[in-house]
Order: sequence, then C-alpha cells, then structure tokens
Amino acid sequence: MNAMLFAAGLGTRLKPFTDKHPKALAQVNGKTLLEHNIRYLQRYGISDVVVNVHHFADQVEQVLADNNGFGSNYTISDERDEVLETGGGLKKAAHHFRAGGTFVVMNVDVLTNLALDRMIAAHEASEAVATLAVMQRSSSRELLFDNHMQLCGWRNNKTNEQKLVHADRMVTPFAFSGIQVLSPAILQMPFEGKFSIIDVYLHFATTEKVKGYDHTGDIFLDVGKPESLAQAAELFPLSP
Repeated sequence: MNAMLFAAGLGTRLKPFTDKHPKALAQVNGKTLLEHNIRYLQRYGISDVVVNVHHFADQVEQVLADNNGFGSNYTISDERDEVLETGGGLKKAAHHFRAGGTFVVMNVDVLTNLALDRMIAAHEASEAVATLAVMQRSSSRELLFDNHMQLCGWRNNKTNEQKLVHADRMVTPFAFSGIQVLSPAILQMPFEGKFSIIDVYLHFATTEKVKGYDHTGDIFLDVGKPESLAQAAELFPLSP
C-alpha cells in the first residue's frame, strides 16, 4: 500500500520556525514531524510514500536523502513553482496511485495513535471512494455527516460559510483529522490547478460513498502552533 504526506504548506501558524524551515521539519522529542509520520505509516506496513514539497523544499529533500527515507521508499512531488493546496497536490501526484488499490493520505503536521489498520479495513468493507478520519472536538471548520456517516457538507464556524450536498438530511458535525483512506476512483476529480481536497469529497459525496471514520477518544494533535509542539512532546513521549 502507498501513502502520501502533505508537506508543502507554508506553516504560517508555526512562525517563527517556518520563516526559515518547512513545518515538516519541526521537531517533537528530537524527531521531525516528517519522521514521526513516516514511522507511523511503517507500523501499518506502509513503506512507499509520496511527499509533496514547496516551502523550503530543498530542506525536506535533504533530510529524506540523508536519512534514506527513514527506511521507506520515498518519491518527491515537486510543487516549488506553486503550492497547489491539498486537492491540487493529490492530483499532481495521482500517477503514483492510479495503478494500485487503496492508499492513505495524511497531513504531515498531525500526530495520532489512530489504529490505521482498522480504518483501512472499514474503508474497504464500505466500498467508499473516501473514508475520512474525524473526531468530536472543537474546530473552526467542520465536516457534516448523516447518521450513516455519509458526508453531507462542510461548515466554517468563523465565517458561517457552509457547503451542503445533502441539504435534506439531519447532520452531525465532526472535526477532520487530516487523515484519509482513498480508493483510486477519487483520482478522477474534475478540478484543475489549486483547490482543496474537501471540494473533491463534496463533489463525490453527491453520488458516491464518502464516509467518516469516528476515532473520538484517540490521542490526536494538530501540531500547527509553537505551543502545540510542547503539548506533542508530552502526548507522544514514546513515539518510535
């Protein structure tokens, strides 16, 4: 099984670190977020990974080269010319996944003890095109699911912007964890250039199964701010 780590973002919330470095190289207990998540994927038998790069791309490439991919086979998806956001980034790297089966995509700046093998099994059993890891936690942006955990919409609580694809259904809000298990069919996305992967999921949710996987209760941290790095060091002291 293959995976992709989204590592191209500017990491503005992690300033001043990201004034000189990519967020993927922020450290938790002496190991970069990049290494933590490559090793997380390895624990579930995933050792082929695509890493997209933009902000201080050379630094990410150098760390991967110096450490032999931390034991994984890695491929760089180069977005130096323009960062393509999550949807555009996946589309640019799509040729790495079309020939295979199920694959995993995750943000490089999240840390979790989510049992990825169980999530993959749930995805394959449901025959969904996408399964999204979600939790009941506070978030400014939420995904909306019906009682069958089918994606029905997205909401920004700060701006009150809302996108609904099944407006007639009762929905429950969940926070997205930035981890998704995908089937190759998702790569037939009808968008070009720079776009969010959430728009892809909403598009497919009109006619296909796009499921939420509730892992509320797991340890999870979006390592997006300097103070969250200290919190991560406490929550993940034994990360290999």
